[in-house]
Amino acid sequence: MVVDQAEVDLLFHALADATRRDIVRRTMDGSFSVSTLARDYPMSFAAVQKHVAVLERAGLVTKERRGREHLVAGNPAALRAAHDVLDRLELVWRERIARMDDLLAADTHEGNRP
Repeated sequence: MVVDQAEVDLLFHALADATRRDIVRRTMDGSFSVSTLARDYPMSFAAVQKHVAVLERAGLVTKERRGREHLVAGNPAALRAAHDVLDRLELVWRERIARMDDLLAADTHEGNRP
């Protein structure tokens, strides 16, 4: 799976904030109006709206207008994409560590130990 680096940057920027991560966690369980979400954070309604906008740009949540309210719902596919990116990064680092282990083991077997 090829991932656009700009999309990955948006995704992890959005997840870098504790409030946004909490909004994502909450909206994975169902839809909430922005005003309902805002009640649980020690910040203004406008600040919560901005957090939701960042999450929406990253694709982590969707917003649907119902009457006067904007309902926010989590997007599990975006979280799976973040998980996939992290899995690939873990694999790269595990391969690098394995190569370093091999080099150190070869160096030790050759008697080149410091």
